[in-house]
Amino acid sequence: MSSSDRTTDHQTIRDWERKGRPSVIRTKGKGGLLRIDFGEKEEAFEEIGWDEFFQIFDENKLEFLYQEETKDGKTSRFAKFVERN
Repeated sequence: MSSSDRTTDHQTIRDWERKGRPSVIRTKGKGGLLRIDFGEKEEAFEEIGWDEFFQIFDENKLEFLYQEETKDGKTSRFAKFVERN
C-alpha cells in the first residue's frame, strides 16, 4: 500500500526532488505556483533556484505532500504543494 507524507522541511524536499527542477508558474500573487519540473522543460514553467523556491514556499505557508513509493514499490514522483494546517 502506498502512503503520502507531508513536510515543510527544506532539506527533505531537496532530497526528494527526483532529478526534477525547482520551478514556478508566475502569477499576480506572492511569487507564483511552485512546481518540480521533470523531463523536458515545460514552457509555462520558469526554472528558479532553491533559495527563491523556498522563499515562495515559506511566504505562502505551503507544505509539501509527497509519496516515496507507488503501491507496487516503484519510486513515485507524486508531489504537490498544499496549504499548511
